[in-house]
Amino acid sequence: MNASKIIGIILIVISLGVGYIGVNKIADSTKEINFLGIKIDASNESGKQQGFIYLGLAIVLFAGGLYAAKKSNN
Repeated sequence: MNASKIIGIILIVISLGVGYIGVNKIADSTKEINFLGIKIDASNESGKQQGFIYLGLAIVLFAGGLYAAKKSNN
């Protein structure tokens, strides 16, 4: 196992953690309450934006990890 493959695997694992954090940020930022038949939406737009940034970063890390792991096979 060479260094490039190890780095690729590490990037993939990190991307899974960052993606998990992003999904939780988005879920925590979106709250909807039904009170006496009235829907109250209490969304935190900046929290949602941070969550989407984390998801974008996770996608980039995952792609980089796949590239590094595949590159080591050649």
